[in-house]
Amino acid sequence: AEKNLKLEEKITVLQQQNEELRARIEQNTVITRQLSEENANLQEYVEKEMEEKKKLSKTNEELLWKLQEEDAGSPVKLQSTSSTSFYRCSSGNSSPAKVRTLRQ
Repeated sequence: AEKNLKLEEKITVLQQQNEELRARIEQNTVITRQLSEENANLQEYVEKEMEEKKKLSKTNEELLWKLQEEDAGSPVKLQSTSSTSFYRCSSGNSSPAKVRTLRQ
């Protein structure tokens, strides 16, 4: 009878531990789902940002090309534009395309 009481107490303790573990598993599952959803949202955001960056880069290249075409037609504009581009570069708002423009 004494052995049965000890075993029943042990069963009760193990059942409590089991319930606690089940609760932790459920909580971890919820957190995992939230993190997965957040990760998917962040990946989507990064993809959109990359697309926007590509579009801006393309637009920048087109504008630089147009600027170079205008500069080729007018030597006076070339000097004023080059000095403006130089000041933009020195302020830290330069892109590799602008630097290439200055070297030409």
